[in-house]
Amino acid sequence: MLFDGTNLDKWTENKAYIINDEGYIWVYPNAKFGGNLYTKEEYSDFIYRFDFKLTPGANNGVGIRAPLEGDAAYEAMEIQVLDNDADVYKDLKPYQYHGSIYGVVTAKRGYLKPLGEWNSEEIYVKGNRVKVTLNGTVIVDADIAEASKNGTLDGKEHPGLKRTSGHLGFLGHGTEVFFKDIRVKKLK
Repeated sequence: MLFDGTNLDKWTENKAYIINDEGYIWVYPNAKFGGNLYTKEEYSDFIYRFDFKLTPGANNGVGIRAPLEGDAAYEAMEIQVLDNDADVYKDLKPYQYHGSIYGVVTAKRGYLKPLGEWNSEEIYVKGNRVKVTLNGTVIVDADIAEASKNGTLDGKEHPGLKRTSGHLGFLGHGTEVFFKDIRVKKLK
């Protein structure tokens, strides 16, 4: 259990993430950018499960195998957490929608619950395999080495795809998101 509603002891300190009265992690919306919260421990292969609730225009991400410095979308892998239907995101590229491995792999769409409802997500990472399951439906099942062998979808360098371990994180973008029931299982 990485977060049980009572404390953030297993996480690095970041004032953009607080525990609200209901026992959820609340991403404080006024903490524009720099709103990243990382686990103290590093992980290599794992199953990461959490519940999240989006607000209108919400934008966050899950950092996978992340260093504590740099832009995790490139220096690690970022799994998008996003209100796809917000007007502000009407011009997104397919690799930017919820559940996508940012810039690298496009997720299947249509499985987010309506705004204000809790969603459950599982991210399975073993070697180069990344699988994202949203509300019981697999929306990404990819080999990141295969997906990037001829370059990434966004045409940018993603050195983080070669990382074999790092921190897990929530990558804030100055919008309000809620998280709860966060747990991880290391795989051998």
